[in-house]
Amino acid sequence: MLELAILGLLAEQPLHGYELKKRCSETLGPLWGISFGSLYPALRRLEKAGAIAATDPDDAGPAPFVATGSLAGDLAAARRRRRGRPSRRTRKSYAITDAGRALFAELLTAPEADDDRSFALKLSFARHLDAAERLAFLERRRGQLLARLAGSRRTPSGRAIDRYTRSLLEHRARSTQHELEWIDELIAHERAQGDVERTEGKATA
Repeated sequence: MLELAILGLLAEQPLHGYELKKRCSETLGPLWGISFGSLYPALRRLEKAGAIAATDPDDAGPAPFVATGSLAGDLAAARRRRRGRPSRRTRKSYAITDAGRALFAELLTAPEADDDRSFALKLSFARHLDAAERLAFLERRRGQLLARLAGSRRTPSGRAIDRYTRSLLEHRARSTQHELEWIDELIAHERAQGDVERTEGKATA
């Protein structure tokens, strides 16, 4: 899923490694524990696959040093040059390629069952899907939630259920029901938006 997040963010604009790490952490959430140790290997894999390209935006480098004839002035100028020099890590910028856009679309529309975190990640990039793909994605999630709700309402067999376990099962069922209602609202919005677009298309035909 880290590759999907990287490609989704780079589909919007090129980013430096530091800014990419920051936005990946915001997108994936704190539980993913995004670090440079996980980010840069993923970037290398995507770069090797031709999905992204690395660029150095400041190839010209810093301005040449010109002596002032004053020791204090020369030291101050050298300090300013060091402070203004970008680090090796932050100088490199990454941009998505055409192959990367194709891979992003493939990952975003992959039909396999999504867990809660991957669903949330894909939903955050759902604007990149067309209307039919977005509706199929939401309906697939609805089916998963219905199956989860049915399972949460079954009493586990083979052991006694105390009130704490029963309370936990009921909490899970209510949480699933709440998410199901939310997904139903999103699906209804997508269908209504599709009706509006079809009506507008007929009017302009």
